Amino acid sequence: MKRISRIFFPVALGLLGGVVSFTACREDELVVPTEYELLPVPVRQESSFDREEPIGMYLLNEGNMGSNKASIDYVDFVNGYYIRNIYAERNPTVIKELGDVGNDIQIYGSKLYAVINCSHKVEVMDARTCVRIGQIDIPNCRYIRFSQGKAYVSAYVGPVSIDPNAQLGAVFEVDTASLAVTRQVTVGYQPDELDMLGEYIYVANSGGYRVPDYDCTVSVVERYGMKQVQKIPVGLNLHRLRADGYNRIWVSSRGDYGATPSRLHLLERKDNTSKEMVVTDTFDIPCSEFVIADNLLYFYSVSWNDRTESNQVAYGLLNIDSKSLQASGFITDGTEKDIAIPYGIAVNPYNGDIFVTDAKNYVSSGVLHCYGQDGKKKWSVRTGDIPAHMAFLYRQP
Repeated sequence: MKRISRIFFPVALGLLGGVVSFTACREDELVVPTEYELLPVPVRQESSFDREEPIGMYLLNEGNMGSNKASIDYVDFVNGYYIRNIYAERNPTVIKELGDVGNDIQIYGSKLYAVINCSHKVEVMDARTCVRIGQIDIPNCRYIRFSQGKAYVSAYVGPVSIDPNAQLGAVFEVDTASLAVTRQVTVGYQPDELDMLGEYIYVANSGGYRVPDYDCTVSVVERYGMKQVQKIPVGLNLHRLRADGYNRIWVSSRGDYGATPSRLHLLERKDNTSKEMVVTDTFDIPCSEFVIADNLLYFYSVSWNDRTESNQVAYGLLNIDSKSLQASGFITDGTEKDIAIPYGIAVNPYNGDIFVTDAKNYVSSGVLHCYGQDGKKKWSVRTGDIPAHMAFLYRQP
């Protein structure tokens, strides 16, 4: 695609000032400049977008651990541009830029939240401009979700280290107005993704630091009292967790990377009168990441094969109503062969476009691929290092 050197639309205003500030404030740092690249998407007025239609999408690049190279890119659906490393441009005075290992990105209200794992913070920005508002200090933070003016952040709490005696993790509650931590609750070992269902928070505990003694439970936290009320045995080394539109929880397990494979699990109410959740289905399909859109669960897996000494990559589509796998995956034109290591997935809830990231070799630029609802590739674009997490931006009311 064509690189451009001149920007003529409002979102780019301030670029020159940002470059000057880089020189003034980051003399001892190697700063990657913001880049703008044309995308093959129609240019439209923002006013023509429906309220339910995203006007853009943020992409958080993890960056390799210890490299301090987490970065944020932005897909501008209004003007048809891909903007690389937008955080650096909008925040030229922030020392060391975004930080070390971007682990999650979400939008709540008018704020954009980026969980920066090894920098032990949640970076908070204005969702429209990506200008920094502040940060929330949380040790070894992992993922973030929201409910009723509060943010809930899972955290390993302890140091980043494999340790058979690694401590229990926690969920921190944050007031989204003041950005102050208000409460916390202890959960399982090394908790990863979490989600809300009614008055409860469900947390996937991995126990990843305690290898081979992994955790296998989902913690259930009663949100109002901020207390753990249940631990549900599910599967070894849990990771991804999503609530669907039927008051159910889907959760993936990584297994032990050997005899116990990765699987996908479904939690439902024990009966019509009970609030207690139990595992009702376990699908013998490897699952590294998934997203639910309408009644479909899009997933991919990356599994190491000892025999071939290579990764086995697969893509799939599960109907969550019938609990059945579709005949083929969600990429239909054969272009999945262009993806080395799928590392993130998102589905535009308005038009069904599917976004899949490719981490390539984990140490250099990745790629973002866009597929239509028919599974055919529309376009691809270069990203930052290890592109992983995405969040859609909508017009403000």
